[in-house]
Amino acid sequence: MSIDEQSHWTLVGSREIYVNPWIRLREDHVIRPDGKPGIYGVVEFPTYALGIVPVDAEGYVHLVGQYRYTLEAYSWEIPEGGGDKRIPMIESAQRELVEETGITAASWIDLGPLHLSNSVTDEEGRVYLARELTIGQSRPDGDEVLHTKRVPLAEAYEMCLDGRITDAVAIVGIVRAVEYLKRERD
Repeated sequence: MSIDEQSHWTLVGSREIYVNPWIRLREDHVIRPDGKPGIYGVVEFPTYALGIVPVDAEGYVHLVGQYRYTLEAYSWEIPEGGGDKRIPMIESAQRELVEETGITAASWIDLGPLHLSNSVTDEEGRVYLARELTIGQSRPDGDEVLHTKRVPLAEAYEMCLDGRITDAVAIVGIVRAVEYLKRERD
């Protein structure tokens, strides 16, 4: 028996529980892999999650800090945001970087996909390394009060490891950027 056959779920029915412009919550009635009936709650996202690691010529990364309502805590992250699924991810990432930091980048490297909280959401994302930076004026959304700081990429990596950075997209982006740049040097 294959792994797919061992972990097969059968959808019996689905109903929408809640919807707003940012999320949709549905409850699926399923037959679980053990053959018993069950339910599964799924949060659907109409957008992609995007993260950008802007690294300047001196090896510093530009971080964004903001208060996160859901956590009731301040969070240091890479520039992040949502991307409309009808628009290429890279275009949304470029827009998001300018909005949050005022930075434009001449060089973009795709650091790959990620899935966030894949046990309960369908959220897909992508992280990019942005280089050859030009600093400009940020244009944050009305619900964003953002602060930026420039730190050595090695320090940002340590912040991921010691818990000063806890945001999943930021951690994935910074770790992948460090690895990419290490391989580029070798």
